[in-house]
Amino acid sequence: MRLMFIFQLMVLAIASCDETEETEYGNWVKYSDYEGVTRSSAVSFTIGEYAYVGLGTDGDDYLLDLWRYDAAKNFWQQMADFPGPGRVSAVSFAANGKGYVTTGFNDDLDTEELNDLWEYDPSSNTWTQKTSFPGTARYDAVAFTLNDHGYVGTGYDGNYLKDFYRYNPTSDTWTQTVSLYGSKREAAVSFVIDNKAYIISGRNNGVYLYDFWAFDAESESWTELSLNDEDDTYDEFVLALGRYDASAFVVDGIAYVGLGVASSYSTSFYTYDPSTNEWDDEVTEFEGSGRSDAVAFVLDNVPYIVTGRNSSQRFDDIWAYYPDEEYNEYD
Repeated sequence: MRLMFIFQLMVLAIASCDETEETEYGNWVKYSDYEGVTRSSAVSFTIGEYAYVGLGTDGDDYLLDLWRYDAAKNFWQQMADFPGPGRVSAVSFAANGKGYVTTGFNDDLDTEELNDLWEYDPSSNTWTQKTSFPGTARYDAVAFTLNDHGYVGTGYDGNYLKDFYRYNPTSDTWTQTVSLYGSKREAAVSFVIDNKAYIISGRNNGVYLYDFWAFDAESESWTELSLNDEDDTYDEFVLALGRYDASAFVVDGIAYVGLGVASSYSTSFYTYDPSTNEWDDEVTEFEGSGRSDAVAFVLDNVPYIVTGRNSSQRFDDIWAYYPDEEYNEYD
């Protein structure tokens, strides 16, 4: 009788655990490796149903190859090589159906910092040099697209920078726009939600930055969104921003910020909801190696992380993230 009672208690305990145990959602899935050589500090842009990834360095050489990713077929195809000088820490954006690459660094050149602008036309698979970026030649800047115009700013040219310029692809002209209101910085990250651009993280004089800004192109103004220690998600905000050379993507109006260099090469991601100005750490850790200088893109509402480095180790793996799928460590 006593054994039967103990057995019943065990059954109840197991049932109770099953009822309270929460299913973990958010799943990383590894897909077909990037077919170029391992690299970091590459560029990427998306046009239509394809993503394009190229340039950067393998640790020895500045690379010129460009590859197109077809997510529907899980297939990489090599496209026309970049005709300008190879570079790292450049920026890229897509506007008006074409891709653009500008700024960057190449220590094989007499002038190591760059400001040339190159346009990629996917319909002809050709590159054309366009009007150079009018700010000082620099690297570790940020870029984003609003209203089919490209925006490039911040970075490092021997001085930490906060200026911004708008590129009109139709007229091939640049116009200086209002500078970032916050700290000068390098190696920050940007993302766009509902036609507003956001800039966070980065470094100034070797110090992590914790100011957070949104840019409105219509009013040409910046709004500070930084949290303080009285806010509910302040701790998550600090952990999300305390990194440089991070990656970011947007899915269903929510931004995901992660990887980069924090106290070490990070695998963590945090989400930002602009409707509440709150941060959350309930994101499944990236399942690849911790890394910085990776690229991120979104195709058909699915985000991808590809390439990057951890110290001297470069990568060629590609990972997709599915926030609403149940976690599976084996896929």
